[in-house]
Amino acid sequence: MGEWWLWPTLSPDERMMKMNLGVIGYGLRIKGMVQAIIANEPACRLTAIVDPRQDEIRNQLNEKERNAVRFYSTPEEMLESAELDGVLIGTRCSLHTQMALKVLPTGIPLFLEKPVATTMEDLLQLKRGWETARSPVLVSFPLSLSKLVLLSKEIVDSGKIGTVEHVQAVNNVPYGGVYFHAWYRDENETGGLFLQKATHDFDYITSILQLKPVSICAMTSKQIFTGTKPAGLKCVDCSENKTCEESTAFSSPQTRQNWAYCCFAEDTGNEDSGSALIRYESGMHVNYSQNFFVRRTAEARGARFMGYKGTLAFDFYTNRIQVHMHHTPRVETYQLDQEEDHAGGDAALAKNFVEMIRDGKPPVRTLDDGLLSALMCLKAKESSLNGQFCQVAWQQPARS
Repeated sequence: MGEWWLWPTLSPDERMMKMNLGVIGYGLRIKGMVQAIIANEPACRLTAIVDPRQDEIRNQLNEKERNAVRFYSTPEEMLESAELDGVLIGTRCSLHTQMALKVLPTGIPLFLEKPVATTMEDLLQLKRGWETARSPVLVSFPLSLSKLVLLSKEIVDSGKIGTVEHVQAVNNVPYGGVYFHAWYRDENETGGLFLQKATHDFDYITSILQLKPVSICAMTSKQIFTGTKPAGLKCVDCSENKTCEESTAFSSPQTRQNWAYCCFAEDTGNEDSGSALIRYESGMHVNYSQNFFVRRTAEARGARFMGYKGTLAFDFYTNRIQVHMHHTPRVETYQLDQEEDHAGGDAALAKNFVEMIRDGKPPVRTLDDGLLSALMCLKAKESSLNGQFCQVAWQQPARS
C-alpha cells in the first residue's frame, strides 16, 4: 500500500521513485486522465489494473506499458498486493460507490470519476464511509477547474457585477446520441441524465456562488428517443439504417462498436431533456436546462450570472466570457484558448492529483463536493417523479 502521508518527509529523489498508479475500471475517461497525469509528472506510471476486459486492454497498451502493468482479478487483491501511491476509479457509474468504499480505508489518494453515486442508498453509504475515511479524494469535476470557470469566479468575486441574484444555465448536448446508442441507455447504470451531465453544471454553479442549495424542483421529458423497434436492435441490422438521421451503421468502426444500438427501440432509457429550479440559502434561484437531441451548431453549455451591476455570461463551446455592464454602455469580452481538454480542467485535475500524491496537498474538488452535487441530482430526479419541491438535505432512509 502506498504510504501517501509520508510524502512531505521524502526527498525529491525518493518522491520521484514512488509514483505508482492503480486503476479500477480502465475506460476511455480514466485512460485519458492517466495520460494527463503522466504528462504532468513523468515519474508517475501505471502499474496495476482491475478490469474484466484484461485481454482487450492488454492489446491496447504499448510494449512499455504491458511490461509495467500487472492485472488483478479484484480490487481487494490489487489494494493488498500492489505498491500503489494513487488509485483511479473509472468503472461504470453504478459501481463508483462500491469501489470507492474499498479504497477509502487504505489511505491511498483516490481519483473518483463522477457521479460518485447513482442511487440515494449508495450516496448515503458513501457519505458514511467518507466520515471515517483515511484516503484523500479528488472528484472528477473538470468544468469547475476550467480556466473559463476560474476566471468567471474571479470576476464575480471582484464585485464587478454586484452580488449574483439570478443564474440561467444551459447544456444543449450535440453528442447526446451516446446516451441512447451506447451502454449509457441503461438507466440502472446512469441513474438518469441529471447525474450524468448536470452533476458537472450544478458543481461549477455552486462553486462560483459559494452558497448552499436548499431546495430543488425538476421536470424531465422523453419526446424524441422513443419508439417500438425491438429491444437490442443494432443500427447495422435495422432496415432503416440508410435513412435514419441517428443511424451509426455507416460510421467509423469504433463508433459502430461503441454506439451500436437503435435509439428508437423499446429498451432505450433516459429522458431526452430536463430542467431544474434550484433555490439557494440567500433566497436567489438558478434555472438550469439540458437537452440531448440538438445537433451541430445548436450546441451550448454555459451560464449567465446576473447581479444588479451587470451580467456575466460564458459558453464552453466558444470558450468566451462576456461581462455586460447594466448602467454603462460597456461589454467586456475575454476569449480563452480552446486547445485544452475541458478548457484546461483535465490538466488542472491531473496536476492536483500529482500534488496530492507527491506533496500531500489537499484535493481541489473534494468528495464533499461530489456528494453535494450527486444529492442535488438525485433530488432533482425525485422531484421530476413526484412533481414536488424537494429539500436538498441529508435524510436517513426510514427503517422497516
